[in-house]
Amino acid sequence: MAKVLVIEDKAETRDIFLDSLEAEGFEAIGAENGFVGVQKALENLPDLVLCDIIMPELDGYGVLAKLRQNPMTAMIPFIFLTAKATKAELRQGMDLGADDYLTKPSTVEELLAAIATRLQKQAATKEHYAAQFQQLPIPSSSESAKLGISQSIFPCASHLSEVFNYIEANYHQPISLQDVAVAVGYSAAYLTDLVRRQTGQTVNHWIVERRMAAARTLLLEGNMCVNQIAPAVGYQHEGHFFRQFRQYHETTPQAWRKAQRTSAATINKIT
Repeated sequence: MAKVLVIEDKAETRDIFLDSLEAEGFEAIGAENGFVGVQKALENLPDLVLCDIIMPELDGYGVLAKLRQNPMTAMIPFIFLTAKATKAELRQGMDLGADDYLTKPSTVEELLAAIATRLQKQAATKEHYAAQFQQLPIPSSSESAKLGISQSIFPCASHLSEVFNYIEANYHQPISLQDVAVAVGYSAAYLTDLVRRQTGQTVNHWIVERRMAAARTLLLEGNMCVNQIAPAVGYQHEGHFFRQFRQYHETTPQAWRKAQRTSAATINKIT
């Protein structure tokens, strides 16, 4: 049963939408203003949000901005409800990440059609990511060994294997928590809680761990520069890679490479 949050300050309009949605089998949740709407979105993590634009205190644009800024609600389809919409207003909403607009008054058929379209698009996106995940080659244990990748990077947790397999296959891409969540069919909030409870760490932590392991391999096995290694292990900006490497290893990539090679050379001399 899909869950829809309706944020509308006019009680009569809100009740009409809620009754119509419940009659069609949706779990409908109402919020009388923007502040309550944001709170209920975080508490319930709906599959879709319908939101009026003109509301006191926190208007629809403010609601959308807050939801898009929070990883737990950033990917929820969002439809604006508005009595009128100028081109500038439409542009403002789309720039903030709105998925659609419904002009009030709308018929129940128009409302349900808009919701169905958004939910179908969301489902298609999940299927697309899942299909990509199934087609991506996962390195075997022997291939991983050749790359110098420790099997202990990811914890042994069979029910999280899809999560770790996806990270393994895609760490060199600019993936995020949202990408992993869509690929394995969970909400970002649920996946975050699941991984934290089972491993004590976040999904982003494991993405970074895998990237750091690959970076160490590249630093040891070749002479690639940092600006070449960064994109090879999934970083779009060299500075981000540099800062994260330093945070994890308490030294720079160049200094780490030098220290490791010096240590190896000393051992070779002794033996």
